[in-house]
Amino acid sequence: MAKLDSKIPAGNISEKWTNHKFNMKLVNPSNKRKFDIIVVGTGLAGASAAASLGELGYNVKAFTFHDSARRAHSIAAQGGINASKNYQNDGDSDFRLFYDTVKGGDFRAREANVHRLAEVSGNIIDQCVAQGVPFARDYGGLLDNRSFGGAQVSRTFYARGQTGQQLLLGAVSALNRQVDKGSVKLYLRREMLDVVIIDGAAKGIVVRNLLTGEIEKYSAHAVVLATGGYSNVFFLSTNAMNCNATAIWRAHKRGAYFANPCFTQIHPTCLPLHGESQSKLTLMSESLRNDGRVWVSKKKADMRNPADIPEDERDYYLERKYPSFGNLAPRDISSRAAKEVCDEGRGVKGGDAVYLDFKDAINRLGQKVIEERYGNLFEIYETITGENPYKSPMMIYPAPHYTMGGLWVDYNLMSNVPGLFVLGEANFSDHGANRLGASALMQGLADGYFVIPYTMGNYLAGDKPTLVKTDHPEFEKVAKEVKDLTNKLLSIKGKRTVDDLHKQLGRIMWDNVGMGRNEAGLKKTIEQIRQVKEEFWKNVTIPGSGDDVNQTLERAGRLVDYFELGELMALDALDRKESCGGHFREEYQFEDGEAKRDDENYSYVAAWEFAGENKWNLHKEELKYEYVKQAIRSYK
Repeated sequence: MAKLDSKIPAGNISEKWTNHKFNMKLVNPSNKRKFDIIVVGTGLAGASAAASLGELGYNVKAFTFHDSARRAHSIAAQGGINASKNYQNDGDSDFRLFYDTVKGGDFRAREANVHRLAEVSGNIIDQCVAQGVPFARDYGGLLDNRSFGGAQVSRTFYARGQTGQQLLLGAVSALNRQVDKGSVKLYLRREMLDVVIIDGAAKGIVVRNLLTGEIEKYSAHAVVLATGGYSNVFFLSTNAMNCNATAIWRAHKRGAYFANPCFTQIHPTCLPLHGESQSKLTLMSESLRNDGRVWVSKKKADMRNPADIPEDERDYYLERKYPSFGNLAPRDISSRAAKEVCDEGRGVKGGDAVYLDFKDAINRLGQKVIEERYGNLFEIYETITGENPYKSPMMIYPAPHYTMGGLWVDYNLMSNVPGLFVLGEANFSDHGANRLGASALMQGLADGYFVIPYTMGNYLAGDKPTLVKTDHPEFEKVAKEVKDLTNKLLSIKGKRTVDDLHKQLGRIMWDNVGMGRNEAGLKKTIEQIRQVKEEFWKNVTIPGSGDDVNQTLERAGRLVDYFELGELMALDALDRKESCGGHFREEYQFEDGEAKRDDENYSYVAAWEFAGENKWNLHKEELKYEYVKQAIRSYK
């Protein structure tokens, strides 16, 4: 097995990033404008990276398939962003944030990356405040904090239930400033369909203009992918319908290793599925678990209304099972606990839902305080369900949400392909087998504002890459392959819709690669995926042409990638014979149902190399824990 070079600096963990920044090569300010950099994606990671690189003087080309950079899915993040500023004076520190994140990820994250994330977290808050992000403030005017899962301190900064939106507005304002200055050129309504690798290094991308259908080529000295996660492989998820894995998957097929694809997160606080025609699931922020209490009836198939179920007949199961953390137990644990009580037949009226009840908090604090903290979230809930959560408990159930897996990157956030950098949720680096709440926004902005500006310069100054023109034969070859795939899809003329086939794939993935996984189910899943994939290529229908707006064609191309990605997720889950974080193998659990890790055999990053259709080679990056002792993860 190949040994992956993570390029982790030597020295004490608290000094690694500081020393590494000093030892990295720099690009002279007057030389920065000689380098072109492509950034794909304008969410928090992409917008902050493009703005920061543009501010430094590089020529940046930023791409989004939206009609505005501010429509990126980061806007949907609700609850908050972690930072170890210890404003509450409750014992927080960089090291505690580091420790909580490593433990929360079930000891499957790289220590050095996580510690750097904790180190720069405070800078993120300062940056965003300077941009005018309207974080909540306490009575005295200081920035307020609340708690999130997996932590016993209050370190989450928030803007009601709109934190992602407000942070993205700050990042996009910084991006627009650089667009106005001319250091960033923004390309709207372009979807990246492939990356161009020349002499082993990333030299550009091929995109489709979603308005005209034209296939366009762009070259650069380096390429940054910040395109988010892949939860829509399940079809139903909390992600926007357009979120997809095409950019990172096409890069994977060009040689970039895909790390830990089976590490997917099921969020415990979402609205339950309400019909077969549903196209996505709705997230209710984890912050609600600060004041809401999760419970079900102690009786099976209890058809009574919640108000009619007396207190002594309610099971506050998270508080019962995890008294130290209670309703703020980490997401993977809380999700499995909800599934467990529903599988027992104790869900709301016997179905797949549990209650999230604010009655006690309203009685203790008053409705006005709850409105100030969560008002817009309550409005969303009432708009969708028609029920007033101030008067009756919310009904929630777990749903696919975040993906901890992604393209493998080293400490510099560069993939194994030189010149191809990967930021935010698109990489695997900081969360291990489970992400703690409010850490996604932290990682995206840390990567974009405070990591890539240094590591990009180190690559450009060290490797001194050359700019390849788009008339190079490799650009022509990749563009032709993209056009050929489009023509192939349009030529099938079958009878089944793209969404119908995607739903079928999603059901297969949810049933066997969702909250519970086992060997028989995973092997069955691989065969079922191949069957649906074969049906797709024989019987899909894609109306319209490739010369105009064609959203069905867009979705079809993404589904092609999901078939392969879904198979790799199942293969990775089958290969990892342990339970850790969001990866729960039913064969590997303790008597009390908790996840049973195998540190002796599986304490590594699984980095998969594409080796042809239905074939992958596994490479392993050993994980060493010098500062956090591996132990059974307990939140009791």
